[in-house]
Amino acid sequence: MSETPDEGGFRRGVRIGVDVGEVRVGVAASDPHGILATPVETLPAGKRDKERLAALVAEREAVEVVVGLPRGLNGREGAAAAKARAYARRLAAMVAPVPVRLVDERMSTVTATRGLQASGVRAKQGRKVVDQAAATVILQTALEIERSSGRPPGLPVDPER
Repeated sequence: MSETPDEGGFRRGVRIGVDVGEVRVGVAASDPHGILATPVETLPAGKRDKERLAALVAEREAVEVVVGLPRGLNGREGAAAAKARAYARRLAAMVAPVPVRLVDERMSTVTATRGLQASGVRAKQGRKVVDQAAATVILQTALEIERSSGRPPGLPVDPER
């Protein structure tokens, strides 16, 4: 897939969305046209999660990875944002030359949880998929930002050296 914009100014290619949590990492992917984000899987947080993400990037021939950046409602960043930034740097080193970008994820988990509840998923069942749903919300938001602005979403991540 090409990273060059199409006639509408939108880059084609699969994107991978990531919701980083303390216990689990949610993963979503877009279609090859970069229009629709869908859930992929939930990974246990730990040493092997980034390896699995790197494998998904390669398998799906992704053109970009979007990692959610948790900020408070006031826009400030705390400890969770620092962890997400460090995670994104380590992941960027593993998937290079595929770019990794940080995208504001305010309210993604709340939006995902409400959507799951509205669709009849019980809380206990939802814990298993809420991280995937949050990753889907993060990625869909990033796709819409790019479509409306004509520019890649969020902030580029420099790989950890």
